[in-house]
Amino acid sequence: MSSTNRPNPADPTTPATDTAERPRPRPTVVLVHGAFADASSWSGTIRRLHHAGHRVIAPANPLRGLSGDAAYLRGILATLEGPVVLVGHSYGGAVISSAAVGNSQVRALVYIAAFTPDRGESALELSGKFPGSTLGETVQELPYPLPEGSGTELVIDRAKFPGQFAADVPLADAAVLAATQRPVATAALEEAAGDAAWKAIPSWALIAAADKNIPPAAVRWMAERAGSHITEVDASHAVPVSRPDAVARVVLDAIDSTC
Repeated sequence: MSSTNRPNPADPTTPATDTAERPRPRPTVVLVHGAFADASSWSGTIRRLHHAGHRVIAPANPLRGLSGDAAYLRGILATLEGPVVLVGHSYGGAVISSAAVGNSQVRALVYIAAFTPDRGESALELSGKFPGSTLGETVQELPYPLPEGSGTELVIDRAKFPGQFAADVPLADAAVLAATQRPVATAALEEAAGDAAWKAIPSWALIAAADKNIPPAAVRWMAERAGSHITEVDASHAVPVSRPDAVARVVLDAIDSTC
């Protein structure tokens, strides 16, 4: 059989005749943690995404103010080449919503037990929109001011952290999460969001049905408003730690659908 009409992949001067055969570039998955957590909370998800062959970065979220945190993330995104899938947990959802505005590299937004705010809404406002959050009963204001003089920051009482944040995580592991939690500036939870990227970018949402930080009804309401593809699992707010399999599946679904 003659092969004269078929492109030779070994010859760089031979034009490809079927662009469908060209592999699509793999995206970089950027995982953004929320308040009272750090980037290590994504460890199980990262292992699964690496196993699937994807590039992943999980930067430290400053947790100092929504506009500043989003600007920090935009700076990170500017260093990346190719498509990006942005994933936010908890307050990290508000950060990715802002940071992705106008960025054509971002192909999908994934909200994991996360805030999906519209313009003018704050995390504090949204968490109180529906009953069910007991976070206010467990947080403590740290007794020292922030170095930049921009208010105070909050942590979850370490003794109450396992039951509040990570009830489905082994107690010893939850105690480590409590000890390593990153404080969040009160101003970050109170700051109103700007434009919302989910209005222009496809989104996915995972609802943690046993979440005591953000009421599941609030997460569902936000996800439905955004037109997100919704998955619900029986998990605590620490779903990236307790159910990294479920988190990774949602991220992979977003990748397969958009990249």
